Amino acid sequence: MASLQASSFLFSSSCSCSTRINAAVSVPKLPRFRLPVPRTPLRFVEELNLRDGFTSTVPLLENTRPDHQCEPIESKTTAAAAKLYAILEAVSDRVEMHKNIGEQRDNWNKLLLNSINMITLTAATMAGVASAGTVGAPLLALKLSSTLLFSAATGMLLIMNKIQPSQLAEEQRNATRLFKQLYSHIRTTLALRDPTALDVKDAMEKTLALDKAYPLPLLGKMIEKFPENFEPAVWWPKTQGSPRKQRKTQGKNGCSGDLEEEMREVIEVIKRKDSEDYMRLGNLALKVNKILAISGPLLTGIAAAGSAFVGHGSWAAIVAVTAGALASTVNTFEHGGQIGMVVEMYRNCAGFFTLMEESIETSIQQRDFEKSEDGEMFEMNVALKLGRSLSQLRDLARKSSSSHLDGSTIDEFASKLF
Repeated sequence: MASLQASSFLFSSSCSCSTRINAAVSVPKLPRFRLPVPRTPLRFVEELNLRDGFTSTVPLLENTRPDHQCEPIESKTTAAAAKLYAILEAVSDRVEMHKNIGEQRDNWNKLLLNSINMITLTAATMAGVASAGTVGAPLLALKLSSTLLFSAATGMLLIMNKIQPSQLAEEQRNATRLFKQLYSHIRTTLALRDPTALDVKDAMEKTLALDKAYPLPLLGKMIEKFPENFEPAVWWPKTQGSPRKQRKTQGKNGCSGDLEEEMREVIEVIKRKDSEDYMRLGNLALKVNKILAISGPLLTGIAAAGSAFVGHGSWAAIVAVTAGALASTVNTFEHGGQIGMVVEMYRNCAGFFTLMEESIETSIQQRDFEKSEDGEMFEMNVALKLGRSLSQLRDLARKSSSSHLDGSTIDEFASKLF
């Protein structure tokens, strides 16, 4: 009897427990949200060590706290560097300006060339049609239209030949290239060493010299397109002060007078061959451009006068049509062939060789070559600018020296680039 009571008691208690468990399971669970807790650098390092199985891989900093205030870092930018950065921004802006204006003036050349040729050919066609037995009002209309078109072409050609859009575009292309070169030079100076006040002054003078050599406006400051004498372009500041006399004795750097003699021979070759040749070609291109610039408006003017007398004889129509065709040919040869651009290209090349002569002479006179690497770097820069290797540059100097002894003329140009 007692055992039955005990078993019934256990059975009832187990039923009640199972009832409670079932009730607990049937209750819906609330979603749990885990909020990310920011970990301190110390706990993060500890977790990395424990995760990888290492206990002493990453050193633990004792005083690392999230609210630790870092000491302010002092700026190391000097006043000269700040000024040089300001000049760098100005140079970058000038690169964009000259690039955009160069594209615009190149478009001027194309649009004006096509427009003037179309006007000239249309006027010549009208003059020819007017002479083909037309009488009365149609003859007057064709004569008047042809004369007006030839007159308009004459005025437009005078303006176009005065400003030379192809030469203007080449000026801006050269200015863009030279400003990019100056920009790279300033960036290199800032990257290699701390700039000084002399670096700032040099960059400022070079920027202003380029502004003067390649002006942006047309009125008042435009470069003269038809000077009396052909002169090379000058885009660098003139050196001021008397240069120091170069010591010719061999110093502890290992540099002797051989490098100086080599550079002097290179200068002689540049003067006798490269500079002379480009000055000759520049003068020739300038004379051809002057002749073409005068011939175009003159021919359109003659065609305008001939078209006014169409109907009073066959000679008037012949003069108008022939002069119009010749004017279109001359205009195409001058501006389609971009003779002005060729003149500017020769100006720039002659200026490049003039700059090479001045820079080499100044370097020979002023540079002390305190390190042997300075002489090697100087020689390498000259060789690269002339498109030669170091061995080719030394061979050129030897040939020039031999030509002096033999009394002959060297048959080789210094530059292999252009």
